[in-house]
Amino acid sequence: MHPTQESVNSERSAAHLVPPPSAETASSKSQAKSPSSAALINAKSTQPSKSPYVDATVDATQLYLKEIGYTPLLSAEEEVFFARTALRGNEASRKRMIESNLRLVVKIARRYINRGLSLLDLIEEGNLGLMHAVEKFDPEKGFRFSTYATWWIRQNIERGLMNQTRTIRLPVHVVKELNTYLRAERELSSKMAKEPTLEEIAALVEKPVKDVKKVMVLNEKVTSADAPLSGDSERPVVDFIADKNAQNPGYLFQSSELHRCIERWMHELSEKQQEVLSRRFGLNGFDSDTLENVGKEIGLTRERVRQIQLEALKDLKTIMGREGIASDVLSEFQ
Repeated sequence: MHPTQESVNSERSAAHLVPPPSAETASSKSQAKSPSSAALINAKSTQPSKSPYVDATVDATQLYLKEIGYTPLLSAEEEVFFARTALRGNEASRKRMIESNLRLVVKIARRYINRGLSLLDLIEEGNLGLMHAVEKFDPEKGFRFSTYATWWIRQNIERGLMNQTRTIRLPVHVVKELNTYLRAERELSSKMAKEPTLEEIAALVEKPVKDVKKVMVLNEKVTSADAPLSGDSERPVVDFIADKNAQNPGYLFQSSELHRCIERWMHELSEKQQEVLSRRFGLNGFDSDTLENVGKEIGLTRERVRQIQLEALKDLKTIMGREGIASDVLSEFQ
């Protein structure tokens, strides 16, 4: 079910961290804003020190860490209680789950420092993943929330890094505007289970479509076709450019964490299923390949390879459900 505009804007406030209400209006609006929103926006709006030798970003980060430190952690019993009531739509329980795990986001975000985003921006991206995890978490699976949430926090931070770091440097005000649109795009994509249109993004950020389009095109990444694919590879990017008419399963493994998990879970599949997935998606030393080529390599028809692939993905979803991981992370594999 798609969220209402009101609910989307509410979550956007918590993630983008809209300023807290003034003292005069705090009592009437205290239920509308999460304390986590106030903490991070207060940190980001901290006035820089007059001394040229003091890093204002460090001051802002310390302010945020201090404020979120006041929220107590949940016991296992409290976690189950609040998770259950949050699933039933209790907003207070949802906020409690989020606020009690903000320190987990910080812990994970620190691992991604020096990759193109400040710590506060990394935390902001991670908070979006945390909120998504709260909505998806099923306490009846028997797993702690932190184990489940770590996946979503990492995924959102990595996606944010991928979208917000680029070769061509843009003016600061343009980057700020672009990041706003990209965050809106990720929020809508998470809620709607599909790529949002420019019109939907424009509606969420309350901007004209033409303005959003003009800025979003600046997000296209530029790289040399002769550049190495990665630091560990001597093969240039051009060697990996696929036929436009061919499928590109490699895209499905943008998340290295998902890649590692699937390789581990695959040991529970049949040998034929393991071989098909390995050849299709570039696992276990194989290069990713098309259904037709995989069929030729293992002596099966293209259609049979497709059937085995679907069966294997179905079995993987069952395994993920057993381990308390939402199966919708495999939606891109269809």
